[in-house]
Amino acid sequence: MPEPLTAYVLLVIFLATLIRSSLGFGEALIAVPLLAMRLPITVAAPLAVLVSVVIAAVVVIQDWRHLEVRSAGALILASLPGIPLGVLLLARGNEHVVKCILGILIIGFSIYSLTAGKTLHLPNDHRGWLLACGFLSGLLGGAYGMNGPPLAIYGALRRWPPRHFRATLQGYFLPASLCGLIGYVWLGLWQAAITRYFLLSLPMVVVAILLGRSINQRMTGHGFFRFVYLGLIAVGSVLVLQAAK
Repeated sequence: MPEPLTAYVLLVIFLATLIRSSLGFGEALIAVPLLAMRLPITVAAPLAVLVSVVIAAVVVIQDWRHLEVRSAGALILASLPGIPLGVLLLARGNEHVVKCILGILIIGFSIYSLTAGKTLHLPNDHRGWLLACGFLSGLLGGAYGMNGPPLAIYGALRRWPPRHFRATLQGYFLPASLCGLIGYVWLGLWQAAITRYFLLSLPMVVVAILLGRSINQRMTGHGFFRFVYLGLIAVGSVLVLQAAK
């Protein structure tokens, strides 16, 4: 039996991986905050990023045929100017105001998409939406490590089938997470505890990825996007609650 702290870490990583593998996003608001409750943030954040790299790599290998390569590449390029602005926002901006505004916007868009009789649909890649969602993803990633919501919005607008949605988001997350991982190593923030928890969690990560893939494949388009928008509402709600503290 693992010690209580190790068991807690493994459970958090399993749940976060299952959500990420099922929907393609959403683990960031689970993994880092819950891990940071019991671990130093200098261990929690790099551990979450390392697990993110593994998830993204496995999903891309599994479902590379479903990856929307051009969309993922355009989103990555559009995110690059947003990343340094996000870091600047983190350093100088009012975190509470920014999180509150972003949370309300995400909630409002998601509720509209769930309740409107006819929601916006992009049958093909749209340059404006690509640039906007990619830039916002870089901005949120640089500021708060939350790349996912703008990407999920774009994928939902494109009505990508669940497999394409899941694979394409991982095509974005893989290079983004690798860059973050390299940054931690370059800054000398790597610790033995990170490697230890990662190796212990690896079997559960693999199980969660496979289980999440099975869940993803069983979802229909309409039902899947309901889960996506409900997930976005949860993300927006957490942002608003964090801003209220």
